[in-house]
Amino acid sequence: MKVSDILRLKGQSGGTLFTIDPMEPLVLAVNIMAEKDMGSLLVMEHGNLVGLLTFREVIQALSRNHGALGDVTVRAAMDAQPLTCTPDTLIDEVRRMMLGSHSRYMPVLNERELQGVISFYDVAKSVVDSQNFENQMLKAYIKDWPSGSPEPDAK
Repeated sequence: MKVSDILRLKGQSGGTLFTIDPMEPLVLAVNIMAEKDMGSLLVMEHGNLVGLLTFREVIQALSRNHGALGDVTVRAAMDAQPLTCTPDTLIDEVRRMMLGSHSRYMPVLNERELQGVISFYDVAKSVVDSQNFENQMLKAYIKDWPSGSPEPDAK
């Protein structure tokens, strides 16, 4: 399974992506994330992905500023070098990357064009769905075992 499969299932390929300019106030980003019930915002400048803002970065900014957002900009809080993947990246590779960096969100780029964002939840769900499908196929195969055929070795 590839990232493109997750994007297709989410209906995100070509769909609405929520972005913010790096010079916007962080408080605006927090309000958008709360209103849309999103854990991340893609930070775009001149049509290019320049960062990722998640609640982790927001909490770190709050901690640095003694609980106030004040006039902090998105640029001051964002992750300027987020992990990214392509639509052709295998889900197992994305899972390894996300686990290794403790990332919950990963922008998907095709060349430099933003295709979407996937979450660790999306990756975990795809793995579980794939395993459930395989399990159903194995159960169906065993149930329909040909009567004249020898049974598999019980080891």
